[in-house]
Amino acid sequence: MTPRRPAPLAAAALALSLLALPVAAQNAGTAELDPTDLNHWKSVRSGQLTPDGRWFAYQVTPTEGDAEVVVRSTDGGEEHRFPIGEPSGSGGTFSFATTGPVQLSADGNWLAFTTFPTEEESDEAEKSDKTLHNAVTVVNLDTWQEEKYEGVSGFEFAGDSPRWLVMRRVAPEKAPKDTGSGLLLLDLETGVPSPIGSVGAFDLNDAGELLAYTTQAPDRVVNGITVLDLRTNQSQRIDSQRDLYSQLSWADEDGQQPALSVIRGHISEEDDTTYVAVGFTGFGGSLTTTVVDASELEDFPEGMQISPLRSPRWSDDRSSIFFGIAEHDEDPNEDERPDVKPVAGTPGAMQRPAPDLDEDDLPSLVLWHGNDPRLQSRQQVQERADERFNFLAAYHVDERRFVRLATEAMRNVTLAESQRYALGYDDLSYQLRDGIDGGRRQDVYAVDVKTGDAERILPAFNWRVSLSPNGTKALYYNDRHYHVYDFESGSHTNISGAVPVSFVNVADDHNVEDPPIGPVVWTSDSESVLLTDAWDVWKIDVDGGDYSNLTKTGRGEGIRYRRPLRYDPDQNGIDLSEPVYLEIYGEWTKKTGVAKLTSNGRDVETLLWDEAQHTVRRAENTETFVYTRETFTQFPDVWAAQGSFDDPVRLTDANPQQADYAWSAGTRLLDFVTDKGDSLQAALYLPADYTEGETYPTVVYIYEKLSQNMNRYVVPNETRALNVSVYTSRGYAVLTPDIVYKINDPGMSAVWSVVPAVQAAIETGIVDADRVGLHGHSWGGYQTAHLITQTDIFASAIAGAALTDMVSMYNSVYWNSGNSNAGIFESSQGRFKGSYLDNHEAYLRNSPAFHVKNVTTPLVLLHNEKDGAVDFNQGITFYNSLREQEKAVVLLQYVGENHGLRNPVNQRDYTVRMMEFFDHYLRDFPAPDWWVNGVPRLEMEQHLKDRQKKPKIIS
Repeated sequence: MTPRRPAPLAAAALALSLLALPVAAQNAGTAELDPTDLNHWKSVRSGQLTPDGRWFAYQVTPTEGDAEVVVRSTDGGEEHRFPIGEPSGSGGTFSFATTGPVQLSADGNWLAFTTFPTEEESDEAEKSDKTLHNAVTVVNLDTWQEEKYEGVSGFEFAGDSPRWLVMRRVAPEKAPKDTGSGLLLLDLETGVPSPIGSVGAFDLNDAGELLAYTTQAPDRVVNGITVLDLRTNQSQRIDSQRDLYSQLSWADEDGQQPALSVIRGHISEEDDTTYVAVGFTGFGGSLTTTVVDASELEDFPEGMQISPLRSPRWSDDRSSIFFGIAEHDEDPNEDERPDVKPVAGTPGAMQRPAPDLDEDDLPSLVLWHGNDPRLQSRQQVQERADERFNFLAAYHVDERRFVRLATEAMRNVTLAESQRYALGYDDLSYQLRDGIDGGRRQDVYAVDVKTGDAERILPAFNWRVSLSPNGTKALYYNDRHYHVYDFESGSHTNISGAVPVSFVNVADDHNVEDPPIGPVVWTSDSESVLLTDAWDVWKIDVDGGDYSNLTKTGRGEGIRYRRPLRYDPDQNGIDLSEPVYLEIYGEWTKKTGVAKLTSNGRDVETLLWDEAQHTVRRAENTETFVYTRETFTQFPDVWAAQGSFDDPVRLTDANPQQADYAWSAGTRLLDFVTDKGDSLQAALYLPADYTEGETYPTVVYIYEKLSQNMNRYVVPNETRALNVSVYTSRGYAVLTPDIVYKINDPGMSAVWSVVPAVQAAIETGIVDADRVGLHGHSWGGYQTAHLITQTDIFASAIAGAALTDMVSMYNSVYWNSGNSNAGIFESSQGRFKGSYLDNHEAYLRNSPAFHVKNVTTPLVLLHNEKDGAVDFNQGITFYNSLREQEKAVVLLQYVGENHGLRNPVNQRDYTVRMMEFFDHYLRDFPAPDWWVNGVPRLEMEQHLKDRQKKPKIIS
């Protein structure tokens, strides 16, 4: 076993870099964090930038309480705030959005946002059992006049130059089934709202000039489709039947004339519903209606019908309508068959009881057959999707011809742009084996959309296929190279064979042969693709001819040039005649930023490069950027900058109260070498009271690679078990080391990586070697459990939802997905070659359960009986083994919880117990009574009540 006090490392084996911190962060306040303060930490959400880059709008939301929407000019000179009540959902730090509760109009002149009942109003309504509804506020960004519209559940601006805002009214509470709700159509120029009643569905065309909507009532007398021309305020009733209308949608326009499609369902006297797909063209002229009726189509499969569950769509040239077909079954009677879905966990007291069955009921049987392509558990998880599955088909209008595209074998078909060709995927013959070894094999077909003919082009294919913007080519990876398939010629071309770098992801340490590096991006002219060798971006012509390294310096400077920034949501491919902005990342420095690739890729200019993490967006029509800048000590507030990124302007200051509290002194990046000779890094988060020369209690948190997160801000809260901000505020250091894996040794790989990382951290003089704790959850929980069987350098450990016996876990079920766990062991995190039947010694060597006699570290286990990822037996058997060996162990089980804790009450309880446990072993605090004596079953209720009287996580 590894000695408790590691020998000092040679000076050459250790390198440290203290990240630069602003003065404010280095001189944080001294007040202790209090749980009531944590609830008011705010997030910045739904950030949006006007296309002209003038205004930035966002929502500021506390963990609990009322929020507000803020609009600020990107030059920082003007700001407007609007209270919006208490929105649902909270947490996180920052998010951009293009839709949702905050929206800017495409012309940048209007703002609309959802307002919610306030916290006080919600509390009062709950007491009186009163239902409250949301509203929408509309703001003129020139005059700042605002208007509020009550009882609105959603809204949408109309098109690129909107004059109109369409709002969906809340449906009456006691309205009969199949009753539509109202629309409110607001003329933004006049401020006059116009109501439209009994609307089922609505959709706006791309230009925002035509509003289509269905009317819907229980007696179906008024049912039909109306199109309102918003330019003239003239409406046209284009279809009127006593039928059901659904899946209403306009086709993408992109220079084409507007085209509308819908599914129409007719209910017979026998209550059987048959569906037709209906398309409309010729708006503004001679309206043409195309009805696709299965009963009138030759070659339509017997026993099938047009599906109401797929939205029909027009082809770009308006020559075809695509829709789904499915078996024509009567609605199943759900009462005939009991619910027999398996439940994660063990039999007995915690298992769902068998259903009560009468003599006339069907048996509660699940039949698992050895030749089932998918496990019964997988079929049950996917039951809803299977019931709704439908096969893609086409109707060619001029020829009045039906073509089935997807088949029982080739079930999934993806249309290429222009819809002349498609890719088909058939995984049926591989499902059984893929469910065991974790493969993703499928036969890939080139499909002729005109005829439905399909030719297999890639047998037993494992990777992704990317279609070109013009829809005539497909890019794929195979045999360590990228290839292009040409639909028109049927030819395959190796385009990367002559390029003097490899596109194999050698850093991927899973048991997968020669995986590719991503991402892959087409150029907009479909003549080239942009590939990365993990460092630089290469432009490669699709004919296999020319290639060039666009960024040139990445490999030599340790900089990874990553995906291009997308600022036009409709952009298809990268236009190299325009500047291209790339995300960049320093592999060994953890810096991030943005680089600009000039027109035609001649030069690269670094615009933003900083010891921080960034999320960047660009205005659609100008070179105005907004971006977040975050470090572990700095919340990701938003900054604005022009194209050069010189003189940025800070737009948000979401959490100024942080300065009042004791906060981490920063983060250090450690270099270390594993026991197998791999050069890795770890992030060491310093305690708030850090003084050079003093040592500190330290918690090591592990998963796989984590050092890349060293500049990620962690919002303090009492529901995240190991909240690094809270722990460092309370005087702990926290270490998050990288782990790399060797095939057949996932547990030992953690030992070979983590122990040297801890030794490196101790060598800094910051970490107290006698006061090091360990924590991990799920895969990190497994590594935690295994580490304490191989080393005694940890004073205490907490393992959440840990795998402990690789043999029994291998063929158990991952209940959350319904799959066998075997695939995880062979091609995912397990990293084993083959099953335990063929590789028995390796499975035993890496199973904590077989090494419990070595454990000397006090251990808390978290495992819940409804864990659908790691079976509860993994936790309870490990606990029993430790208990048998008289080891110091407590198992925490939160009844009804799954793989993680969802209930805030349980989250808080676990967080407090974790803190108490680490405080005892790492800070010499008194041991909590539940750790020393346990809690008898009959005393548990009172124990929990007593603890809730003093809810605290900070002493």
